Amino acid sequence: MEQSEVAQSKAAPPDGAVLANRVVRLTPLGEADADELFVALDDDRVWAAGFGGGPRGRPSNRRTMAAWIVALTGRPRQAAYAVRLARTCAAGPAGRLVGTSSLGDVDLTNSRLHLGWTAYAPDVWAGAVNPATKLALLTHAFDDCHMHRVKIQTDAINVRSQAAIARLGAVREGVLREHVVRADGTWRDTVVFSILASQWPTVRAGLEQRLDI
Repeated sequence: MEQSEVAQSKAAPPDGAVLANRVVRLTPLGEADADELFVALDDDRVWAAGFGGGPRGRPSNRRTMAAWIVALTGRPRQAAYAVRLARTCAAGPAGRLVGTSSLGDVDLTNSRLHLGWTAYAPDVWAGAVNPATKLALLTHAFDDCHMHRVKIQTDAINVRSQAAIARLGAVREGVLREHVVRADGTWRDTVVFSILASQWPTVRAGLEQRLDI
């Protein structure tokens, strides 16, 4: 049997199950989350570096945030999550919605997907939320969905995001020049990283060490 056939026989799409650890609880994102997500992401800094197409793609109110969620969750095989605090801490009470992230672009034949569409309220940047969210999503991708490769990418202007992805242990593969058009009509260069199944145990250990899990 060819290697791709082996991968296809094992790989499964994300199932939308609740994912949790001691830091975050990820629940399927829906229109009912629009009010809370709008509050969490209603900050110029969230959109300045290219998220959601950049500042021009930013929802202006709760109604347009609901439409943004519908567009995101309507993608084929897209598992979009609301990221909530699992316990009360300095960042807020348990259950507070602090951001969103997704697993998408699922290719079962080649056993790969894209971890992305990620944004958080600025007050949780540089803390435990992002590594905890990545740990939950990568565990689901590799251990539950049996993926061989997970891609993580970001706008080339988002230096902060590139540093965060590299710190996960992902390997930088290169830059896709003028890859997609931003909401304002300008071209975005996309920096691509990946994690392979063979690297996942090391990446997981590093995340668990950072989070003391």
